Amino acid sequence: AKQIGFSDKQIAVAVKSTELAIRKQRQDFNITPYVKQIDTVAAEWPATTNYLYLTYNAVAHDLTFSEEHTMVIGSGVYRIGSSVEFDWCAVGCLRELRKLGKKTIMVNY
Repeated sequence: AKQIGFSDKQIAVAVKSTELAIRKQRQDFNITPYVKQIDTVAAEWPATTNYLYLTYNAVAHDLTFSEEHTMVIGSGVYRIGSSVEFDWCAVGCLRELRKLGKKTIMVNY
């Protein structure tokens, strides 16, 4: 069900359970998503920034995070009426953290 896009909540409704019970069972069976990378430069040269996504349709991670990272939460997709200042704040935060020698990851929804 996870491979065809059903959420834990949707599975819970279908089997008359709770989202938390389904999540626990999924974790007990080690059903977890894999980290995959989008090649944004079409392999013309090595990408210096990674665009990542999670999927249940894989057998291995494209990369792993073995070191500690600081996560910065982005402002999400642009919508009519929003502006780029929010993302610029996140980028500025990332740059300052990197100047301090921190590994960073930005999460955008």
